[in-house]
Amino acid sequence: MRTLFALLLLLPSLSVSAQQMDFEAYNPVSTLVVPGEPVLHARYPFVDVHSHHFRMPEMDLSELVAAMDSLNMAVMVNLSGGSGDRITGAMANIRAHYPNRFVVFANVDFEGVGTPGWGEKAAAQLEADVKNGASGLKIYKSLGLRNKDINGERIAVDDPRLDPVWAKCGELGIPVLIHSADPRSFWDPMDSFNERWLELKLRPGRKRSDSDPAPWQQIIAEQHRMFKKHPGTTFINAHMGWFANDLGTLSTLMDEMPNMYVGIGAVIAELGRQPRMARAFFEKHQDRIVFGKDAWNPSEYPTYFRVLESDDEYFPYYKKYHAFWAMYGLDLPDAVLRKVYYENAFRLLPGLDRSLFPGQ
Repeated sequence: MRTLFALLLLLPSLSVSAQQMDFEAYNPVSTLVVPGEPVLHARYPFVDVHSHHFRMPEMDLSELVAAMDSLNMAVMVNLSGGSGDRITGAMANIRAHYPNRFVVFANVDFEGVGTPGWGEKAAAQLEADVKNGASGLKIYKSLGLRNKDINGERIAVDDPRLDPVWAKCGELGIPVLIHSADPRSFWDPMDSFNERWLELKLRPGRKRSDSDPAPWQQIIAEQHRMFKKHPGTTFINAHMGWFANDLGTLSTLMDEMPNMYVGIGAVIAELGRQPRMARAFFEKHQDRIVFGKDAWNPSEYPTYFRVLESDDEYFPYYKKYHAFWAMYGLDLPDAVLRKVYYENAFRLLPGLDRSLFPGQ
């Protein structure tokens, strides 16, 4: 009786504690009971076109390959190849141990933009990197956000001084995977209406404004102008160009820019909350969507597989600060799934070992 009485005395304090709980701590477990289960490995071997491994020249690749095998990942594209010796070092390591499991993209150093002949020199270095084994070019979001020319001015994504680089990619027949800006919500007021409020509170360095360094719309427009200016170059727009939450607009942009592919890295949460709209988008643009994850964390891939492959309802995402909502499966047809997982990558990266994939 005394124990029960003591518990009853505690109830008011427990209630007050719960009422004072911060939003960051609120993470309820769903009581919904519906069919479905995790999808731990992809239905088909896939190419991950968006990964980052800065130490590839010297790293032991065996552990990485073991994790890839557990996911049914046939080929990984390392976008952080660098240039010069880093490219040759990475390719030497790959060729010595796993010659058909990795692809490396080069990077451009924007230091010195504005000096005479910068564009031609950068294009020549890129051509040398491709001869040494690079299969594409990765452009980080620093272009348009942080990179500055010799005069201290922000380098716009469509700065004409960069044109020789994009033209060289078209000439060499290699794709450019480019990340421009960040989610639009990072530019919006950080108030109760902002879906990314929790992320911005936990990662305050991600907050932007129209003067830090430019409006979101301006940076995105620069990117689109650059795509249109170089129709002979193929671009893979990382993170679906930050329009995964507005697939109607993205569909129009896909129609306007036939040289633009999109990668799904880091935006699966947007797709998983609109399964009917997303499935229709995938069916319409099935020839120009590629699989990519971005940050390497094997435990997060099953959410991608489940969204793309299953018809499950209301299952959790793995980062609350990215998405406090639940996911739904798109249940993509096998023909579309194969294109997203590997067939579209064949066109972008013709040197892939097709024996790693079914029926090739």
